[in-house]
Amino acid sequence: MSQNPLVCILTYNRLCIFEFGIALEIFALSRPEFEHWYDYKVIATGEGDINGLGGVSINASNDLSLLAKASLIVVPGWHGDVSDDLRQALLDANAKGVRIATICSGVFLPASIGLLDGKKATTHWRYAEKLKEEYPAITVNPEVLYVDEGSILTSAGSAAGIDLCLHIVRKDFGSKIANTVARRLVLPAHREGGQAQYVPRPSPKNNDLFSPLLDEIRVTLNEKWSVERMADKASMSPRTLLRRFKETTGESPLKWLTMERLSLARELLETTKLNVNQIADASGFATAELLRLHFKRQYLSSPLRYRSQFSMS
Repeated sequence: MSQNPLVCILTYNRLCIFEFGIALEIFALSRPEFEHWYDYKVIATGEGDINGLGGVSINASNDLSLLAKASLIVVPGWHGDVSDDLRQALLDANAKGVRIATICSGVFLPASIGLLDGKKATTHWRYAEKLKEEYPAITVNPEVLYVDEGSILTSAGSAAGIDLCLHIVRKDFGSKIANTVARRLVLPAHREGGQAQYVPRPSPKNNDLFSPLLDEIRVTLNEKWSVERMADKASMSPRTLLRRFKETTGESPLKWLTMERLSLARELLETTKLNVNQIADASGFATAELLRLHFKRQYLSSPLRYRSQFSMS
């Protein structure tokens, strides 16, 4: 990039402090190790005091006029009223190509001014039904961590705002820089599953029972792994394996195996130049078509599109 993209972070009274902190941590923290990074401005969306949880007071000296110059506008939650000035500033900025990213309840701001009509969006699961009822023109998906509609990006529960912000960094500066930022945050660069899945790969409750089997499967994902073969390796009946596997990992054997194969496929897409047929074979999918089907279902993207966005090779 020839110049640093400008990120405008909105503030309002009763500000959601955690969501605001996410935006500051990702976009406002100085990162001298990178040749280019973001510039940022904290924007007051109205007049009067700006207070947050715990008696925190925010002094935002920048006004809405800066939104038209932004590359990205971040809405860190939302409890405020939508003034005519704010409405028009957001509409004008978005019409000029400025992206708007919302964290958690922040989705209600662009929704209220029609910017999400006909689009897909997500929010915290507690607000999903409310969003559907108030704005039926929006296709609400409460299962995912974030939705990227190009000019409008929305994230689920508060912490999913980090996932969305890392996604934006990845699009703007590439996978290598996004991964570096994620490491500084002590977070995975990609978090699998939806917002109800606190742990991408459920940890076994009894490591002695299944760990050797799971480790063996992980290094031989290209082989055929039937329930019968797993049961034989674990020295138990298929029926017992099905029950104990679910109790231990939180997934059925087939679901767990598919997710492990998808994780390997994603890693190969990011780090190698293998074609989709080769990756399907290496990760244990019978055909490239089957890989594409599962990849689209899980990641809402095709393998090649994913590679174009996130490849490090």
